[in-house]
Amino acid sequence: MSKELLTTSEVADLLKVHEVTVRRWVSDGTLKAYKVGRVLRFKTEDVEKYLESVSTSAIRTGAIKDDLER
Repeated sequence: MSKELLTTSEVADLLKVHEVTVRRWVSDGTLKAYKVGRVLRFKTEDVEKYLESVSTSAIRTGAIKDDLER
């Protein structure tokens, strides 16, 4: 089990999205976060689970195939 905690900025950099997007995912329950004091922190394993869920979702919906055909 990884004990490394990431900041919102680090998660955004890792996923190549804006920090506002990361916060929105937390608000809508898409990405798990932990409140430490007044800031959000993310377990690396939760970010990896999120990536797995969106990659399998994209395969099921055909989004990956659509992107490759463009």
